[in-house]
Amino acid sequence: MSGKLTWFVTGCSSGMGECLVRAILVAVSATGFCFPIIQILLINSPLKEAGAAVMELDVTASAEVLNAKAKEAWEICGKIDVLVNNAAYIDAGVFEEIDEAFLTQALRSNAIGPLNITRAFLPFMQGRRTGTILFMSSVGAYYGAPGASAYAGSKGLLEGLVPSLGLKIEPFGLRTCMVTPGYFHTSVMTSGNILYRAPNPLLEYAETNMLIKAGCNAAARNQPGDPFEGATLIVDAVKGQGDVQTKNFPLCFH
Repeated sequence: MSGKLTWFVTGCSSGMGECLVRAILVAVSATGFCFPIIQILLINSPLKEAGAAVMELDVTASAEVLNAKAKEAWEICGKIDVLVNNAAYIDAGVFEEIDEAFLTQALRSNAIGPLNITRAFLPFMQGRRTGTILFMSSVGAYYGAPGASAYAGSKGLLEGLVPSLGLKIEPFGLRTCMVTPGYFHTSVMTSGNILYRAPNPLLEYAETNMLIKAGCNAAARNQPGDPFEGATLIVDAVKGQGDVQTKNFPLCFH
């Protein structure tokens, strides 16, 4: 996929989402594309100042609201070439300490929300018979952690469902890809981004929870990966350029 691409990216206030948008803006500048506005829609004023358009969006909103947002985005930009479902959050809790509502909220935010956003954009994208839809997953979907049941489960749901979605939309000229980042040097593991709201704390897991928090704090800002480099590889993969030129677009990108 080449030419002037319009990206719709969710969840860009920090982390890989912010780095991805900055990588897109760099790619636009480097290739000499000239838009009145760089048409990436997200909630982040510094990125707006850098050239991105901004739209407020709650991924857990109703289908009616999301459909209206998709229509608004299409009217603003004229098209959406690349939809990036990046918004997510981590709410840590040992399995016995979380309940159905806790798990359901994680699934709604991290899996069902992105799928509903995709459903809202699909009629427009299928009508053009071209486009790319990315879902940001996590190595957490493959490697368990004591307090990550809800988060890992939500990402695992996407990992299992998206390949089937890809086969369904392929005849319409659309592509999907599960992007599964490893450990990148972002704020994702910081105390401000990981929530600890398990509703049913148990005394026997007090030490476990202390170790979970200590492990997250130790890992925060010490991850080995360069997030901007990773984001640039994602942009290159979508555009079929740079170090990831490939004849066939990958269904999964690890």
